[in-house]
Amino acid sequence: MNGGSDMTLAFELEALKELAKPESVFEDARGWSEYIGVVSEKPTYVVTNYTRKNRIRQDFFSGPRGKRESLEAVKDQFDTERHVFIGASDEDEQLAEDVDWEYLPVEDAAEAADWIIATDVDDEEEDAEPVRDDWP
Repeated sequence: MNGGSDMTLAFELEALKELAKPESVFEDARGWSEYIGVVSEKPTYVVTNYTRKNRIRQDFFSGPRGKRESLEAVKDQFDTERHVFIGASDEDEQLAEDVDWEYLPVEDAAEAADWIIATDVDDEEEDAEPVRDDWP
């Protein structure tokens, strides 16, 4: 991806889950983003558990707020040239428009940044040798 590093990048949790290596995605995005985090309508513990499990260090998260309120608060708190929301649905796209964030579908973001979509990894694994499941 390009556009400089003066950017705040927010991932919708479900969009982040579509990526094969979310930890690597965050590490990569830190090279061209000033701030990066995850927003979701899910309870805080769901986001926290996911980010801890995947060793993701985020600069912000939605906390007890929903996505709309979170994106508005992040935009007020982090004064960067660009605010980009990576989502996975038409609702995410509409939300980005409503709160004046740039929207990028996760598939487009993955293609631009050379991130791997999890379904692509699943397809590759199917081509691998079968794993024995007859062990006690």
